[in-house]
Amino acid sequence: MPRLIFLGPPGAGKGTQAERLAAAYHMPKISTGDLLRAEVKAQTPLGSQAKVYMDAGELVPDAVLVGMVKGQLQQSPEQGWILDGFPRTLPQAEALEALLKELGQDYDHVLNLDVPDQVLVARLLARGQEQGRSDDADEAVILKRLEVYRQQTAPLIAFYEAKGRLQRVNGDQSMESVQEHLQALVRGLSEASKPGSGRTA
Repeated sequence: MPRLIFLGPPGAGKGTQAERLAAAYHMPKISTGDLLRAEVKAQTPLGSQAKVYMDAGELVPDAVLVGMVKGQLQQSPEQGWILDGFPRTLPQAEALEALLKELGQDYDHVLNLDVPDQVLVARLLARGQEQGRSDDADEAVILKRLEVYRQQTAPLIAFYEAKGRLQRVNGDQSMESVQEHLQALVRGLSEASKPGSGRTA
């Protein structure tokens, strides 16, 4: 099964698309955002600490996220997986490279969902109203999150592009169209992994 990393700004649809793809191919989706929100909802000490950063549109400290990801990857070492929302910075990407090497795992592709900023803001405000998420309820916080993304996460595109692992996906279309594109990529990976294909992952 493929191992995939999803990139894209807040509101690009990473979570929804990753969840659909994971369900279609029966592989786990590892979302640091989901894990953190579960901690916030449970009002754990970690959740209380993370909520301060999330409400301000800031990133949660790396040490917390790397530890969470390691625990998830160790649960099903032979399965494919989808990483949603991690890494978000170059130091996190470098930490993930080291972690995967330690665990004897690798990733196949990094999928970057491209969506215009004005579409992202509209999507996030609507999600904030529908789901009651405090980090999506204020336009000023949303704009700050997008600024943080441009400064800290967008450089990952060049990082993975240089490794020949990046696949760009147009996220400004229907959910069905995006999912069809993603499933086509996974089918391509499955074909490449068959005996005699030359794939060595």
